[in-house]
Amino acid sequence: MTTEVTDSKDRSRYELTVDGELAGFAAYRDMKGTRVFTHTEVFPAFGGRGLGSILVRSSLDEVRGRGGTLVALCPFVDRFVREHAEYGDLVDADLDVRLRD
Repeated sequence: MTTEVTDSKDRSRYELTVDGELAGFAAYRDMKGTRVFTHTEVFPAFGGRGLGSILVRSSLDEVRGRGGTLVALCPFVDRFVREHAEYGDLVDADLDVRLRD
């Protein structure tokens, strides 16, 4: 199984493919340089393989690689960040609080 995660900027989402087939996505919007994750979905045919974690980890690594920050409004991304402390430093705490109020 070959997985690939790419930033589909024109669709404002990271897309996960498995053996060349679209398997899921992590939607976002950018606000003042911060990537706000709004929804993550792995299609049912690809469920149960840990692909959501692959998608989110790759997406967060891309945010880190470009020196960005994030807000995880998507519950899946939020839980992933809380469970993986190595990504906590990417959270824009001020914007996170403002968007959740």
